[in-house]
Amino acid sequence: MHVTAVQDLGVHLDADLTMTAHVTATVRTCFAALRQIRSVKNSFTRDALLTLIRALVISKVDYCSSMLAGLPGSLMRRLQSVLNSAARLVYSARRSVRVTPLLCELHWLRVPERIQFRLCVLTYRCLHGCAHSYLAETLRLTSNTESRRRLRSGSSSILMVSSSRRATLGDRAFSVAAARAWNSLPTSIRSRSSYLTFRCNLKSLLFNACFNDD
Repeated sequence: MHVTAVQDLGVHLDADLTMTAHVTATVRTCFAALRQIRSVKNSFTRDALLTLIRALVISKVDYCSSMLAGLPGSLMRRLQSVLNSAARLVYSARRSVRVTPLLCELHWLRVPERIQFRLCVLTYRCLHGCAHSYLAETLRLTSNTESRRRLRSGSSSILMVSSSRRATLGDRAFSVAAARAWNSLPTSIRSRSSYLTFRCNLKSLLFNACFNDD
């Protein structure tokens, strides 16, 4: 029997690591949950409904989402369709209703920003000794590299970006995707000493990036 994908710790991996199998499984599971929630939504208050959606739907979209960095737009849109449907369910809105104000009201980041949020939070934990060593060891500050110590960047919290041969796969490696996401943040956020403050400021930054132009 020919197997095209395997499941490990809840993540579906296909032979080419395109993550198509994982996105397909996630979207299917989330829409099944949304259909069940819709059938009983009138029995819940809005707060209870939100709690249910976060537990059964949003958590699945976010699960291991740092592995989804660099995915093509077609897969991102499939995941975003889950959030859009969940937002419309919360407000009992029709498909024709513009979803951006609903997402903004719920303070939900869009999928690309959710992935960046997870990557940056994981990177923060790596740099502060709160993550597994096998991840932390893949990241290097420019200040710890001899050839960079005399440069201005050597005294900052900038990470070295590893070179990769394949943009479709190598650029999605944690050492590359995490470093790029981290380096894109303002110094004022990267330098936060409090984990909770960092998360709060990061969420505000990404939220503004999501919706200020809409």
